[in-house]
Order: sequence, then C-alpha cells, then structure tokens
Amino acid sequence: MSPRTPQQFREIREEKMTLIMDVALEHFSNIGFHATTINHIAKHAGISKGLLYNYFKSKEDLLAAILNRSLTDIYNDFDTDHDGTLSGDEFEHFIRKVFNILREKKQFWKLLFRIMLQPGVIENIFNVKNSSVKISGMPLREFSEKFMSMMVEFFNRKKETSGEDYDPVAEMFMFSNTVKGFCLTYILTDDIYPDDYFEIMINALIKRYSVK
Repeated sequence: MSPRTPQQFREIREEKMTLIMDVALEHFSNIGFHATTINHIAKHAGISKGLLYNYFKSKEDLLAAILNRSLTDIYNDFDTDHDGTLSGDEFEHFIRKVFNILREKKQFWKLLFRIMLQPGVIENIFNVKNSSVKISGMPLREFSEKFMSMMVEFFNRKKETSGEDYDPVAEMFMFSNTVKGFCLTYILTDDIYPDDYFEIMINALIKRYSVK
C-alpha cells in the first residue's frame, strides 16, 4: 500500500473534524453545552479524548468552529464580486441563499439555535474579546461592521433611486429583523407553512427592499 498523500491527509482531517462537530452539535443541543463534556463527545464520535484535542483545544473552540462553518456557509458570497458594494442582483442572490440553506438544513439550524438560547453560551462565544468566531476568515465583529455598512449603503441607494423618505439605518435593521424573525419562527416550529411559502416570502422581500 502506497503512503497517503498530503491531500489525503487533509481530507481525512476534514472528515474527522466534521464528524466531531456534528456529534458535538447534537449533544450540545440535547444535553446542554455546559453539561456535555469533551469525554462525552469523544466517546460518541468513536475517538480518543487525546485525538479530539488534536483538532480542538476546548469545548469553546469546538463550538466556535461550528459557528464558523455555519455562518461562513451563509455569508461567504454575500458580496459575490468582492467590490465592497452590494448590487440588486447580489442582494437577491443573498436572500435566496439564506432561505435555501434554512430550508435544506432545518435540523442543523434548529440544533444550533437551541445551543445559542442556552444561558451563558452566547455571552461566552460572542464576547467581543473572543476572536475565534470568524466569517470567511474575518473576525465576527469586523465582519458584522462591514455587513451593516454595506447594507446601509445599499438602502441609501434605494432611497435615492426610489425617492422614498426613510432612514437607511432603520431600514437595514427592519430588513435584518424581518429575516431573523422568519428564520427563528420557521426553525422552532413544526412544518406549518405551505409549500410555496418560501418563494412568496423571498419575492416579497426582494420587491420591498431590492434596488434595481
């Protein structure tokens, strides 16, 4: 048998990390973040505690990796051409991507929200001093500031082109809270929405907020 290539070692490492994160996510959700131990995660992942520590330094580091993966999945191509300006087409693409991910990975996001709603978890992980949570390699706080700045600029252009009189900052928060509210309602309830509800919601958001 020929020795493994560097690419094969990378693939094995990525597979093992994905396994650990998936096991941790489920047990953090069902048992609780604080009650779930590294020993417990290692046992259910079928690996040793020592090997787990080769991938993640702590439970906090493990949860940060789960957040990095999930948030990057949503925001990785928020600004698809990376020019620092959000176009109408990019805005529409972002909306559709968020809703598609939500629909395709409902169980994942349901588990993640359960974790984030546990006392003390969000305060610890999203502490401004904690730089381990990143989106596309950018610290969470820095990315959030960039995201809000681009959205405000986007809504300011909408105001100029439409002639509407409103506060672009308020519009940005209204849009953000509308999307978050729908996502949270969908994730934490049973499947009560009609089959075409996602498309109806997407089209309503695009019609209300997009810039053409």
